[in-house]
Amino acid sequence: MNTNTVILAEKPSQASAYAEAFQHSNRYDGYYVVSGNGLNKAVITYGFGHLVELFSPEDYDNDWHNWDMNRLPIFPKNYQFKVSKDKKKQYKIVKDKLDNATDIIIATDSDREGEAIARLIIRLSGNDFKPQKRLWINSLEKDEIITGFKNLKEGTQFYSSFIEAESRQIADWLVGMNLTRLYTLSMQKHQLNGVFSIGRVQTPTLFMIYKRNNEIDNFTSQPYFELYGHFSNEKGSYAGKLKRRFDTLKDLNDFRSEHELIDKKLGKVTDTRQETKKQYAPKLFSLSDLQSLANKKFGFSASETLKIVQELYEKKLTSYPRTDCTVIGNPEFAYLKAYLADYLRLLDISIKEPQLTANKRYVDSSKVQEHYAIIPTRTTLKDWKTLSKKEQSIYTLILKRTVSIFEKPYQYEETTIVTTVHAIDFHSTGKIEIEKGWKAILTTPSEEKDYLLPAIQKDDTVQSLFEQKEGHTQPPKYYTEGTLLSAMKNVGRSLDDVSKNILKETAGIGTEATRASIIENLKQKKYISIQSKKILVTNKGKLLCDMIKDDEIANAEMTAKWETYLKKIREKKGSQKAFLNSIQKFPGLFIILP
Repeated sequence: MNTNTVILAEKPSQASAYAEAFQHSNRYDGYYVVSGNGLNKAVITYGFGHLVELFSPEDYDNDWHNWDMNRLPIFPKNYQFKVSKDKKKQYKIVKDKLDNATDIIIATDSDREGEAIARLIIRLSGNDFKPQKRLWINSLEKDEIITGFKNLKEGTQFYSSFIEAESRQIADWLVGMNLTRLYTLSMQKHQLNGVFSIGRVQTPTLFMIYKRNNEIDNFTSQPYFELYGHFSNEKGSYAGKLKRRFDTLKDLNDFRSEHELIDKKLGKVTDTRQETKKQYAPKLFSLSDLQSLANKKFGFSASETLKIVQELYEKKLTSYPRTDCTVIGNPEFAYLKAYLADYLRLLDISIKEPQLTANKRYVDSSKVQEHYAIIPTRTTLKDWKTLSKKEQSIYTLILKRTVSIFEKPYQYEETTIVTTVHAIDFHSTGKIEIEKGWKAILTTPSEEKDYLLPAIQKDDTVQSLFEQKEGHTQPPKYYTEGTLLSAMKNVGRSLDDVSKNILKETAGIGTEATRASIIENLKQKKYISIQSKKILVTNKGKLLCDMIKDDEIANAEMTAKWETYLKKIREKKGSQKAFLNSIQKFPGLFIILP
């Protein structure tokens, strides 16, 4: 059967969703034949994610099969791809359909990785010369799929994203193949067996965990002392705190003696301030934000949360999950408003006065690039029982975070009192809730406690009683998967200003789509273990980190340099050739690009 248009999906479930959106469809082994939506007849075929992969070193040169320090570094003249061993049957089906196509619609996931998956298959099959369009959608709902096919984009618009993704893939291969062999062979010289895997993002992530664990192991808790005043008059009583810590109890007592801070001394209220404050609901979910909260609330691993939200996406209940965006556009806000009553009914909650005007904190089309934030779709769940318990938990988080943007801001009155005793100021802060707002949806009563201050006025006289409290400095907290995701996303905060800006633009190290797999890889390589949510570095991980601690592979700044140039490739201001040549010119594979 000859058909002209071939639609290339990323996976079977995606192809099935596309087929359901057409008026007519028939399923065959590895593909569908469909018609409608402006297409007379078309084939939908699919991969299983990556159908093709980079050559192994021995595919280029049999001498590279053996791990030998004298054969490093490995730099192929041309980087080649091959069909993955376990996916040859489906590749044959896809190639056959592409060979008979006059035009191709790339319909893999709408991101850089999806672009690479499709174009590598098309190129290896010898069909990259054929006209290509791009389906770009944010959910698998029927209406959005239909709209997407009616508004296909030019394939050339996304070609530079493919080159960026391919460049990153080749560069990661170079680092992995060369440095894994280099460090493994170096370890063997010290009678340390096993493979010591190295990765451009994996290794600096491991080193972040290693440094944190070392800080905890080497931490020595120190005591400190604080001074509190308890003040009272006929209007009531309250506590105030001196904004200073003392290293020893003697220092505190000397301070008290010097300033005559003894019990029953009279003090004076020298300042009172009342200020109404407003807090808006949290931003909508990016994938990392959702993974972090799910780890904190339910103990789900990052990869587990990604798997669950991917299933919700494929069930057409939520938008595209691998997003780093926390805002939506006006069209999405419009349908959220239209379906708000359904979402609230599903959650069994109500909002008395929904805020139906778009707030730029959540709705900003100018900040929506590849994908918008993770939100519920127009498809509303009919029965909670159709979801697993874990799916219910994640879907509820997404629903609640979304509907909370329609609630009023949380408002409270904050009162600050400064009480002065012998020229020494003690500060007291209290608050009274005015409007619960979005916190009625996202918090529990135990999470919010008001501290009320009496109606003290400036120039009031109060009687004083003093209390000294001992505390101890605390070590940093172990990373959990949730806090590690945040650290990876915000890693630039500890770097120099230039690298900070780079990593801010590129959202740290790793991507929304890869951070979970990086953590899983560290587990599989036996570099880390999880104990009661805490991430601990294993002996194997410590051995590697001890060896690399002075090398650039341990430093997240390397990722900043890579991402700077990779972004230039996407913007057509840099080239893959220049990028890879820069890597190959440096013996240790670490580069500083212009």
